[in-house]
Amino acid sequence: MKKLSCFFVLVILLYGNASIAQKKDPVVDGIVKEATENSQLEKLAHELMDVIGPRLVGTPQMQQANDWAVAKYKSWDISAKNEKWGEWRGWERGASHIDMVSPRVKSLEGMQLAWSPGTGNKAVVAEVVIVPDLADSVAFQKWLPTAKGKFVMISMNQPTGRPDYNWQEFATKESFDKMKKDRDALTEAWTKRIAKTGLNGRTLPVALEKAGAAGIVMSYWSKGFGANKIFGANTKKIPTIDISLEDYGLLYRLAESGHTPKISVRADAKDMGVVPTFNTIAEIKGTERPEEYVILSAHFDSWDGGTGATDNGTGTIVMMEAMRILKKMYPNPKRTILVGHWGSEEQGLNGSRAFVEDHPEIVKNIQALFNQDNGTGRVVNMSGQGFLNAYDYLGRWLSKVPEPIRTPIETRFPGAPGGGGSDFASFVAAGAPAFSLSSLNWSYGTYTWHTNRDTYDKIVFDDVRNNAILAAILAYQASEDPVKTSRDKSVLPLNSKGEPGVWPEIRKATRKGGID
Repeated sequence: MKKLSCFFVLVILLYGNASIAQKKDPVVDGIVKEATENSQLEKLAHELMDVIGPRLVGTPQMQQANDWAVAKYKSWDISAKNEKWGEWRGWERGASHIDMVSPRVKSLEGMQLAWSPGTGNKAVVAEVVIVPDLADSVAFQKWLPTAKGKFVMISMNQPTGRPDYNWQEFATKESFDKMKKDRDALTEAWTKRIAKTGLNGRTLPVALEKAGAAGIVMSYWSKGFGANKIFGANTKKIPTIDISLEDYGLLYRLAESGHTPKISVRADAKDMGVVPTFNTIAEIKGTERPEEYVILSAHFDSWDGGTGATDNGTGTIVMMEAMRILKKMYPNPKRTILVGHWGSEEQGLNGSRAFVEDHPEIVKNIQALFNQDNGTGRVVNMSGQGFLNAYDYLGRWLSKVPEPIRTPIETRFPGAPGGGGSDFASFVAAGAPAFSLSSLNWSYGTYTWHTNRDTYDKIVFDDVRNNAILAAILAYQASEDPVKTSRDKSVLPLNSKGEPGVWPEIRKATRKGGID
């Protein structure tokens, strides 16, 4: 009897193992194998970030990237096109050369802001002064004429160039606490100084420009070694430049101590007039339900302090790689798999909002949308975005993802609908089940998000490869699912005023940007 029992146990185990083997999905296995053994991520990243570079809306580089993506998809036998959604102020960055020429000579680390006017193919040499601390806006208006012909510093001088984590590691508690207290006091004093001009960060440069200043000098430190955030200029005729914390502090101290620093600035830039703006759209047509859509989503544009590597070059190449793999391993999906590379996300989700406006026939038939944006890290969070039954279908699809990729992902159901932040929110507002594949931090906010350090070398390709596998499997599962996803919305919690929560409203895209 013992031997007979052992025999039956063995048969059951063998049958069970055979059943497990039968349940293995050859498409999932193929996706993992292709992504692992034939990854194109490094090549795509090099071509996009190193060769083309940053992709500021309205620049030739953005248009070059759109055309590159279409050509790349077509080389994979995937239908692709650039779809115009609006117009923007055209601009092209040239070289920035910034040198201190008095009281000594030193090359400074800095660059002009996006859409900054150039210096007319010549260097401008002028004294550097600090925006003064005056009694009120009347006193400031009296001072303004003295800014004529000078570079005016409008940022606070940081008391330390060391990030807080560096202080925490090496400083005494008393020293760290004292630094933070002093910094808070300086920040409050600087805020009051600017407020007393009667202006703010946007209007102050304009007033200085009207007064005849030679240029605006600022430093937007990102609270990490060597990292500054680089956004757009508010001036139309004079250059606005951002200088590293270290060099800005040098100029500030020299000006404050009466040593009259002078700098030489040559900022080359081209005004390109009004240019068209595009989304790049590619698709693998569905065979059974072609009018239903699974969408892979990532914004294509970037700021141009670095090369837009982690915001959002990584999201872009994740979705391109996922589409390449799907075309090879799953060439005949049941539903149409569409990828959207959106323009002008950085100025307010404009490309994706325009797509929602222009394609209601697609939006109403979205099975699911997966968006990746926030950096190079592996995906560790997914929210149901307020869709009541998202736990059901997302849970089923995620169960097919290999355990090492699936296990670290925390899910929150039903979650709350995203009102902004990235392009999935454009679709959530329209009631479409759209989800953010949210990534591990990798010091994103400090070191790469909108900074001069957002470059190829910050990409963690092992994590990006995991994300490409995840996106491809989710798209495959969403396409295969025999059930159309539910769009039922959860009852939102009360807001801070005790009022019922409200679903985000659809917002219109800005179709003409940077144009007076």
